[in-house]
Amino acid sequence: MPIRLLKLAGTFLATVWVSTLLVFLFLRVMPGDPATVALGIDATDEQLAAWREANGTTAPLWEQYLSWVGKALGGDFGVSYVTQTPIGPVIAERAQVTVVLVALAMLLALVIAVPLGTLAAMRHGKATGGAISGLSQIGVALPSFLVGMLLIMVFAINLRLLPSGGWQWGPEFGRYATLPVIALATVQASILTRYVRSAVLEIQREDFLRTARAKGLTANSALVRHGLKNAAVPVLTVVGVQLAGLLIGAVVVERVFAIPGLGSYLVDAVGNRDLLAVQGVVLLLVLAVILINFLVDVAYTSIDPRLRRA
Repeated sequence: MPIRLLKLAGTFLATVWVSTLLVFLFLRVMPGDPATVALGIDATDEQLAAWREANGTTAPLWEQYLSWVGKALGGDFGVSYVTQTPIGPVIAERAQVTVVLVALAMLLALVIAVPLGTLAAMRHGKATGGAISGLSQIGVALPSFLVGMLLIMVFAINLRLLPSGGWQWGPEFGRYATLPVIALATVQASILTRYVRSAVLEIQREDFLRTARAKGLTANSALVRHGLKNAAVPVLTVVGVQLAGLLIGAVVVERVFAIPGLGSYLVDAVGNRDLLAVQGVVLLLVLAVILINFLVDVAYTSIDPRLRRA
């Protein structure tokens, strides 16, 4: 177990290093001059040269990389080329919104998917199981932004029960968060329902469940007491992948609902060609995905006794 965790930690650190390098190099080869973005097209050659010298963009790439990654990993993402304000505090504020949105969406998706997927497996071959499978297939086919637009049209425009966009903390938080959370969770719940169903169906064919039933347990009791934990192993991997996907999906949903999260900040930074802001947000998203995958690997090892023995 400790050796496997050390290997996972080593892989995690190596992946982080490669990711920071790729993010830095990829954004450096994009067309456009940061000095022109910061000073405008009317800036003189002398002003552009002075800006490049002051901001270190004339230094060798390896020096720029070491300076940027050292500061970024410490929370200093530099100063925006466009607004001339520190990027770190803006990213920290926007990240709170995105993290809460993604966490609530995944929680809702699991609350829906686990019981429905289990029920679909237990009612396999019957009308109930077929109906759940059909609904989950429809949910998989619907993109999150379309679900969001439909929710806005029904609950915000027609019924006027909930706000169509924005984000507020405090007493009004639930009203503003409901529609975007449902929009994000719908597709994820549909995907997870199908995986839970497949995992439970597979477990039901295992010998240990047949043995449990032979000892007097009902099929449902045997599944609850002995099967669900084993079914959770493959589902856990999928949850990690889907959680990373939710971070990406939040970019679109935040734009649909005008939510001031990381996604909307990233889109604005790309539109304004604010290179440092784009680098900071992309790096944070990449690191979040890597960390999620690392935690899933650790949890997978903790749950699966075969990996612990290995």
